[in-house]
Amino acid sequence: MDLGIAGKRALVCASSKGLGRGCAEALAEAGCSLVMNARGADALERTADAIRAATGADITTVAADIVSEAGRAEVLEAAGDVDILVTNAGGPPPGLWTDWDRDDFIAALDANMLTPIALMKALMPGMIDRGWGRVVNITSVSVKAPVPPLGLSNSARLGLTGYVAGTSRQVAPHGVIVNNLLPGIHATDRMINLDNHTSQTEGISAAEARAERVKTIPAGDYGDPADFGRMCAFLCSQHARFIVGQNILLDGGASNISL
Repeated sequence: MDLGIAGKRALVCASSKGLGRGCAEALAEAGCSLVMNARGADALERTADAIRAATGADITTVAADIVSEAGRAEVLEAAGDVDILVTNAGGPPPGLWTDWDRDDFIAALDANMLTPIALMKALMPGMIDRGWGRVVNITSVSVKAPVPPLGLSNSARLGLTGYVAGTSRQVAPHGVIVNNLLPGIHATDRMINLDNHTSQTEGISAAEARAERVKTIPAGDYGDPADFGRMCAFLCSQHARFIVGQNILLDGGASNISL
């Protein structure tokens, strides 16, 4: 399917690996030029080179912490007028409710709620002026099915969800479409960390932790970041104009949620 976005310019945050990389690859395959961001310069350049070689995409890289004001300013300056924004940032660490204090919650809100909001506020006015734009926020399955050890993430991502619910409907009349993608368990570094956490807390190996987690997924395996990226690219396409303010779950059927 032709997504109709060849020649569009996309900013993809935290895109050197995992789900962000999957999104960057899919948008490049669709003909977009990219602004790719991540904190680690080496991994970012390796990923950008691989995508250039595979797709011929024009890619600008910015190694910076998107959560910091200085890093975000650097990314936005390099991005300029983009047509597509994919927000993404690593989730806060797991733990128990007794582990977290106010500073922990502030850090989670900064990374997983306030940073995406700041990026939208910076870039959507230009999209509105041009009469076309797409925003996809990578959030989490925890928005619909809160995960007990991920209380920090549950809280921050639900805050972003509430913001998008109202904002998406205000900008849709101007041709700017905003949606959220809610990943369940995918084969990323984040899941390796969570499997290691389970291994330590339950006294089992990481392989056993993964095997137990796979049993909870009707699809029978962890998700593929490439498939996730293709869904992101579709939501950024010309065909997604009637999908507004939605929270789209990609979890292999693990969450039996009808609403």
